[in-house]
Amino acid sequence: MANKLLIARQRGQSTVEFVALGFVLVPLLLIVPLVGKYMDIAQTTAVASRYVAFEGAARHSSSADGWKSDAELAQEVRRRFFSNSDASIKTGDTAGDFKTHRNTLWFDHRGTPLLPEFAKNVGVSTTKESLAQPFGAFFASNFGLSQANLYTGRVNVNIANIAGLQPFDTINLSVSRHTVLLADAWAASGPSSVRGKVQDSGAAFPYQALKIAALPVTPLILLFEKLPGGAPPPDIGRVSPDRVPADRLAK
Repeated sequence: MANKLLIARQRGQSTVEFVALGFVLVPLLLIVPLVGKYMDIAQTTAVASRYVAFEGAARHSSSADGWKSDAELAQEVRRRFFSNSDASIKTGDTAGDFKTHRNTLWFDHRGTPLLPEFAKNVGVSTTKESLAQPFGAFFASNFGLSQANLYTGRVNVNIANIAGLQPFDTINLSVSRHTVLLADAWAASGPSSVRGKVQDSGAAFPYQALKIAALPVTPLILLFEKLPGGAPPPDIGRVSPDRVPADRLAK
């Protein structure tokens, strides 16, 4: 009689244990993939910030087309990094808020996109700072070079909350990554460009002043040049960027 009573009390125990375990496992099974998706978005944000920074190395105040605007960079980043992974690279292409343009992994357990509106969820900002180094500023100003060389590309992503899944329903998660580069370095178009920059650099290389100062002593230098074993006179103000030393030339 006691055994029958004990068995009756144990009926449904497995069901209760399964339900109790389900309250733990189901949220866990939902959260683990979601955290992985958040990490994937964070990694993509870091890569996108590098793209923005390197665009500053290609397009800057010394280039023919000048800096790209934040709006133009944001449009490119949304389509090339936060859209579907096999998106082709096209000039002026825009990411649309529809399924075919979305990354197939970035959805919650209900099929709702984590980035519902590209224009609101993904933003780009850039800043340009001057290097406050006195010698560098002196030469940059005399050579006519830009001093706004510290270029920062920042990408901000706001991820949508997950309705009905605590605490992700009110987490308001935002991911921000930035990359800093020294941009707008002067790249000469040829020897004449180098020569012109140096000769017109004013106080950094007082070409005209040295040339005038050398005029009185030039006859004396020429006299010594004519002596046996005399060295050729210095060519004051000469700038030869592509001149190779004689001992470096093959015989």
